[in-house]
Amino acid sequence: MNTVPEPRTAAALAARRSRTDSALLRVRESITRLRREKAQVSVAAVARRANVSRTFLYDNPEAPAAVAMAMAEAGDRRSRMLAEQDDEREATWRERALNAEDALKAAQAEILAQRTRIGELLGQIRDLQAEWTEEAIQRITTENTTLKQRVRQLTTDNRTLDERLKAARSNLRFQGRRVADLEARLTGPEPPA
Repeated sequence: MNTVPEPRTAAALAARRSRTDSALLRVRESITRLRREKAQVSVAAVARRANVSRTFLYDNPEAPAAVAMAMAEAGDRRSRMLAEQDDEREATWRERALNAEDALKAAQAEILAQRTRIGELLGQIRDLQAEWTEEAIQRITTENTTLKQRVRQLTTDNRTLDERLKAARSNLRFQGRRVADLEARLTGPEPPA
């Protein structure tokens, strides 16, 4: 048996190896591009990008290992990214919770201050109510009513006196004109004789 391949067979085998190497190179480049673009690495995506069949990826011993390794790295990267996002969200919620706690403490302090002030004011009202007996309140109310009536009476009297004053001034002016007219007649030119 002849172990040396025929020249045509050797050429075919070399061409096949060359095509396989070229396809493997395209597979590696496709995986690199998918990683760079942060796209999902899958058998279908690599086959489409590398322009090879899925069968090639499953049958060639190097191709499935490269795709599996890329998928595992993408999964790890995705897991890390999700963990980082979870940490960021948790930090945001933690910050919000701390802010809410601070706001709650401030609100509780304000409520306590307002309740204290309300208590003080209610105490002052009770003190004021205690100082005035029912008789004193009735007496003051009666005096107040009497004073209001007196004010109304004085206002009416004032209006009446004001009207009399105006009338007196008007009479005085009229009398002043009449006196001036009489004086003018008395001191006027003498009639011819």
